[in-house]
Amino acid sequence: MASAAEQLAASINLGAFAKATELKQRIWFTLGALVIYRLGTYIPIPGIDASILHEIFQQNAGGILGMFDMFSGGALGRMTIFALNIMPYISASIIVQLLQAVSPTLEKLKQEGEAGRKKINQYTRYGTVALAAVQGYGIAVGLEGMRAGAQSAVINPGIFFCAETAITLCAGTVFLMWLGEQITARGIGNGISLIIMAGIVANLPHALASTLELGRTGALSTPFIIFFLLMSVAVVIVIVFMERAQRRILVQYPKRQQGNRMFGGEATHLPLKINTSGVIPPIFASSLLLLPTTIATFDANSANPGWVSRITAYLTHGTWLYMSLYAALIVFFTFFYTAIVFNPEETADNLRKYGGFIPGIRPGKNTADYLDYILTRITVLGAIYLAAVCLLPEFLISEYAVPFYFGGTSLLIVVSVTMDTVAQIHSHLLAHQYEGLIKKARLRSRR
Repeated sequence: MASAAEQLAASINLGAFAKATELKQRIWFTLGALVIYRLGTYIPIPGIDASILHEIFQQNAGGILGMFDMFSGGALGRMTIFALNIMPYISASIIVQLLQAVSPTLEKLKQEGEAGRKKINQYTRYGTVALAAVQGYGIAVGLEGMRAGAQSAVINPGIFFCAETAITLCAGTVFLMWLGEQITARGIGNGISLIIMAGIVANLPHALASTLELGRTGALSTPFIIFFLLMSVAVVIVIVFMERAQRRILVQYPKRQQGNRMFGGEATHLPLKINTSGVIPPIFASSLLLLPTTIATFDANSANPGWVSRITAYLTHGTWLYMSLYAALIVFFTFFYTAIVFNPEETADNLRKYGGFIPGIRPGKNTADYLDYILTRITVLGAIYLAAVCLLPEFLISEYAVPFYFGGTSLLIVVSVTMDTVAQIHSHLLAHQYEGLIKKARLRSRR
């Protein structure tokens, strides 16, 4: 793996980048789209008292609102037109993926190739609009109930405010969905992932400044800050290694003769990633654990906060119950989502259909059982890796008040998206070099 990476890096130089006009256009388009996104995170929705809202969000920074505000780059805390960010699209995509495992109609569409994929994407868009509308209306109703003392966050509450806010937030999410698709088609990298990463990265300088301010005031010692920065670099290296790690299963194709020519007989590999589920398990686990905290905070002004507040007292950051449940939920969702996105029986059928087989394993059910056995073992490693990466920052946050943006989920997203974007840039550069070689070969043949 290392030698291949070195050869790839050696084959790409600044001269090749300077000549890759299309790649430069794609990069500029991507940067321009992200600038538009960041500008939109500062356009507030009408009818909101910004000072009161800021005070309310300061009180709820540790709940689920704080996590969503991190993903939106502060847009939710400022209650702008992009407050929902792209999260309704992510939720709709996950729901559609889960439905593919239980719905024969969606499963059939999945097997139809490009045409089926377009229909599934259209269903995802419809689901995004529906979720954004519901969430937008829920935020509008929630804003009317938010108060800082006797002052309300909404200037003129009422049905008009709710409708206006729901339409504005839904339109903002739809625009971001379209912008992400444009980045994917005309830019570089996955547009949706880049939008999420841009929101997280935009707040990292503030989090770093907050950490340094803690050191200046003496709340954190200078050796600890240096250790923390070095540990962050080490965690990034671990994430890069684990995200690239995979188990390669040898697949052999038999030789076949057509006329006087012999075809086939080559061997290839079926790669199984250590972390097949990506960043979905930490996001799901965080959302479920932070939900009671958020509900209890909203209910804190009532005379009887109820049983939710009592449960929340045991689920605060740093408690053994929170850490245990967080790790257990990450492990559960890692296995659950891996089972959704990878079907050993379908993979075994595809191998048998094209004549491929794993040496020493009979095609069909035995191959499916073998793939399931291997996948289960490497998923254990993936679950341990995700739990460790996410629990270490939680420990630092609870013990030393390190800013929330250094959480494991944010690091996973930033590192994964960066790796994917760099890989696509390398692919474009290599494609440009191959095109240049082909043109030179054609010119020589004409001579």
